[in-house]
Amino acid sequence: MSIADKPCVFLRPGTTPAPARRRFRNGAKTLDGSAALGQIIWRYLTQKVADKTPRQSIPVQAADLSGSHDMLLKISHSSVLLRLDGQYLLLDPVFSKRASPLQWLGPKRFHALPLQLDELPQLSAVLISHDHYDHLDKHAVRALISKTRRFIVPLGVDAHLRRFGVPNDMITVLDWWQQTEFAGLTVHATPAQHFSGRGINDKNQTLWASFVIESSQKRLFFSGDSGYFSGFAEIGRRFGPIDVAMVETGAYDELWADIHMQPEQSLRAHLDLQAAYLIPIHNSSFDLAMHAWYEPLERLAAAADAYQAQLVTPLFGASVDLSQLSFAPALHHAWWRELMPAQVTEQIQLQIPA
Repeated sequence: MSIADKPCVFLRPGTTPAPARRRFRNGAKTLDGSAALGQIIWRYLTQKVADKTPRQSIPVQAADLSGSHDMLLKISHSSVLLRLDGQYLLLDPVFSKRASPLQWLGPKRFHALPLQLDELPQLSAVLISHDHYDHLDKHAVRALISKTRRFIVPLGVDAHLRRFGVPNDMITVLDWWQQTEFAGLTVHATPAQHFSGRGINDKNQTLWASFVIESSQKRLFFSGDSGYFSGFAEIGRRFGPIDVAMVETGAYDELWADIHMQPEQSLRAHLDLQAAYLIPIHNSSFDLAMHAWYEPLERLAAAADAYQAQLVTPLFGASVDLSQLSFAPALHHAWWRELMPAQVTEQIQLQIPA
């Protein structure tokens, strides 16, 4: 079960949680950056970071949903479309231009979308890991009501969905280690180390989670947002080996190190999960931290090389055949290096032993 200051209970259909009665917390004491808010704002105002946004357009491949094979397609940031046993699942769908409550202010997407909301197929489920704006998009949720059979969310996030107009009977609410089954698939809500809130006064009133998704042939992991913690090893013990782990890699900083992983920790999480293939998410779409846009992928690639881990880095929109991962060299292509400044590429090459 998740840890809350008040008992975790399911609500009767049609009810809304009382904000002051329940706040969730991580198993260990964590720093999420709120205590250093003044320092963070000062850094954003005064510190210049080279290449926080791309100098050129990030390449995007037009989505191709033909065929019936098990498939994974990265749409943007942490938004991923899956086809498993002929069923489509959509993870953390964010289709708005900005990861923000305001569409005229806030982090703007670097790249075009490989497909639009109205181009999505009919979905068996939409999974949402937590309520932050770069994972829970009100406009996308409203558009998806007619596109999906159900929304699967952690405790408390259902209240957001109801406010957005989702009927209560379309919402499945899970605590950590709970599961739901549909259309031959099983979705398990698993722990993460993060926080929640969409405003000033609602911090940690909804739960955050990762997910293990099981089909007849595959077992996939989706991290949502998380700092590195012992929970990855526990998930690996319960569900490993994992075929594909989609792990957060990006938007990290020393001031909030407990709730977003450094790239090397993302690799460690992948190993803890006993996963065969690692697909990095949560990068290359929005400016959410004080690092170069390409740094997460470059550092993760170096870590994966050091541990001989199978890193899969498809373009946004590229259809990844989950049965052919070891036979598709293009999926392991370091596409971001083609967009990196020449001087940075030269520095990296100098650091790599001949």
